[in-house]
Amino acid sequence: MPEDSQGFRARIGVVVHGPEIIDSGSALGLINYLKKLGPVTAVLGGTMGRVAVIDAGLEDAISVSPRRRPSQSIQDLEATSDIIFLLNQAKSRESGLAFGAMVAQAAGIGKPLIQIDCGGRFVAVLSGKKGENAGQVASDLGLVILKPPLYRSVSFEKKTTRRTISGVCAGEIISINGTVIGRATECQVEIEAKDGRIVAMKGAQPKQHGLEKLSWIDLEKAIIRSGSIRRSEALPRLGTRKRGREGEDRVENKSEGAVLIDHCAEDAFEAALGASVAVTVGDDTTTVAGDILARLGIPIIGIVDGDLDRLAGSTTMQPGSIVFRVEPGYDDLVGRKIKAEIFKGENRICISAGDLAERVKKLADEHLVEMEQIKSDFL
Repeated sequence: MPEDSQGFRARIGVVVHGPEIIDSGSALGLINYLKKLGPVTAVLGGTMGRVAVIDAGLEDAISVSPRRRPSQSIQDLEATSDIIFLLNQAKSRESGLAFGAMVAQAAGIGKPLIQIDCGGRFVAVLSGKKGENAGQVASDLGLVILKPPLYRSVSFEKKTTRRTISGVCAGEIISINGTVIGRATECQVEIEAKDGRIVAMKGAQPKQHGLEKLSWIDLEKAIIRSGSIRRSEALPRLGTRKRGREGEDRVENKSEGAVLIDHCAEDAFEAALGASVAVTVGDDTTTVAGDILARLGIPIIGIVDGDLDRLAGSTTMQPGSIVFRVEPGYDDLVGRKIKAEIFKGENRICISAGDLAERVKKLADEHLVEMEQIKSDFL
């Protein structure tokens, strides 16, 4: 299985989603199991899984470039795969089923798509007619077969878009494209947007400062999460790769380029290619981007004001990084000044890390509370 009467072994496409299934070791175990069924091509779907792949040393087993959503990764594999497996480790069975159904709807492929969820401990056929294969996989792995729910998380009414997130735990933070917009009060959260602006939330307490950062949002395509972006922990591999602008590995990076990352931490991999230092604006942006870029050996100059939502759990930062803490509410202001006066409206400039740090310090001026230079590997 899966094999026809002439001994044909199906081409297996695998999309690995999320750091948890990688950190637990389940991703590698499942990939090795699926290799018994046919040749496997495994790719990552999502952003933070990249960090987990690097930490686990699985770059040769799971392709992490380019950055793609799970549904896009599935579409990429459709032409070269006979069966595609979506590997996930959800925090609950309900959230795992909702995730699989959402991804399948977005992918819209006709070929068999089977979900294996190690968190909810189930197997589900998301598309196609390979139920017998799913049954065999579930039996081999000791999992149950479940039917995915009919899924429609997005509704439209004139210029109003509503999106529902299921399987949420009360108290969890709700984030859109990496920006925290509220904290859940119920197990289901509904977000309403009109003309690209979020106008209402149900099942969550809004965070006004976060909402103000989202000047315009495509609610249908936005990446919405509940809880931490990495719930599991693993020993980080710092500075293991230097990556050039085209994504190739480099042994050494002599560039003096600096990049500005402002409230888009999950874009850090792409944004910082070829740079030797990054300026990050915002507490969670600094924490998450610093954690990501430490794997590439890139230090950061972070601007924070103490308003940390802990979008990520345990994090690390490249030694040599500097964090400037300013007065509450002034991180965005200082960030705008940095972009206007140092970066001249661009997102990348040529400047040494030392000169950049001095100029940032001068711009922070009377709003600067303290400056911390990171000397150890762990925060």
